[in-house]
Amino acid sequence: MILIALGLEVIMGGKSRRATLALSDEQRIMLSELAASRTAPVREVERAGVLLKYAQGLSISEIRRQLGVSRPTIYKCIDKALAAGVQAGLKDTYHRPHAPEITDEAKAWVISIACTKPKELGMAAELWSISALARYVREHAQPSGFARLAKAGKSTVWRILDENQLKPHKITYYLEKRDPDFERKMQEVLMVYRDVALYAEGDAQDGQPNPIYTVSVDEKPGVQAIGLTAPDLPPVPGKAPSVGRDYEYVRYGTVSILAGIDLHTGHLFAQVEDRHRSREFIALLQSIDAYYPPQAIIRVVLDNHSSHISKETMAYLATRPGRFEYVHTPKHGSWLNLIECAFSKMARTFLRHIRVASICELKARILKGIEEMNAAPVVFRWKKFDLEAA
Repeated sequence: MILIALGLEVIMGGKSRRATLALSDEQRIMLSELAASRTAPVREVERAGVLLKYAQGLSISEIRRQLGVSRPTIYKCIDKALAAGVQAGLKDTYHRPHAPEITDEAKAWVISIACTKPKELGMAAELWSISALARYVREHAQPSGFARLAKAGKSTVWRILDENQLKPHKITYYLEKRDPDFERKMQEVLMVYRDVALYAEGDAQDGQPNPIYTVSVDEKPGVQAIGLTAPDLPPVPGKAPSVGRDYEYVRYGTVSILAGIDLHTGHLFAQVEDRHRSREFIALLQSIDAYYPPQAIIRVVLDNHSSHISKETMAYLATRPGRFEYVHTPKHGSWLNLIECAFSKMARTFLRHIRVASICELKARILKGIEEMNAAPVVFRWKKFDLEAA
């Protein structure tokens, strides 16, 4: 007779002295489904098969032969199931092999560095990269009393950041509310738009002794005059489906588009200038002034750009008392100005992929594009109004 002692098991003639594993119908069904699963973790699939076969009365050797699982794994699985239930037999017992070497104080030190900009620590960078942060941690760990971090790599630093849901290498943008009267000014602009929307196109001034025309005004600076270094290649059927263009280009400078749009008719007023100072803005106001009847009031929706409220501009407005009425959008409220819709249309049409040979050509092309837009004007309307706060 051969006697072999293995842990708690004594095998005598192939018979195990472990207790039998009794399974309920629900447990048997659950283990059968898990053992046949193609998506469950491999460890759990193997252990489900072990428990099923052991409950059927198979010996350890037979289970090992059929499933190809090592004896120690089989013993651990069965012992945990007998001691704490089937679910315990399927799972790994949590254990920590040794006490953590990186203390909470050390992690807090890393977090404090991550929450400080590199430039505030005497470096050139604005934001941390993971490698730069790890390098800084290694270099300063010993003097700061955290010797364990003297050899910390990127993965160690990343885990500390991830535990605290920090990503100091990224930026999330927000818009600071710098205008305390934002809601009031927004409501004023929306009330103007609602007033315009109450009338059909062409009928806004009927029956009024001093008709009011509403014009949305703004500037689009920095429109680039970009030239080609080689001619564009036209599309060729079956060979080149798109226009071919050389990657290199020439910069000739930039221009600014000063524009206004009549919110009743969609008519565009526009000038293309090298700069957008007070004198250029006054020239735009003069063109708008000349367009409307002399007895009309011109209501202008615009932002607080310096040229709009400069001494020169105010001096000009004083020469035309009662002619212009300003309605200012709040700071950081350029999206409230409907002229932005016209600028967007320009960017998506004639300014898209534009190439010119000079600044003069760019100005001429822009004015031509404005002329085309005026030939088929589009009336932009504000469709959603929330005036409860007004």
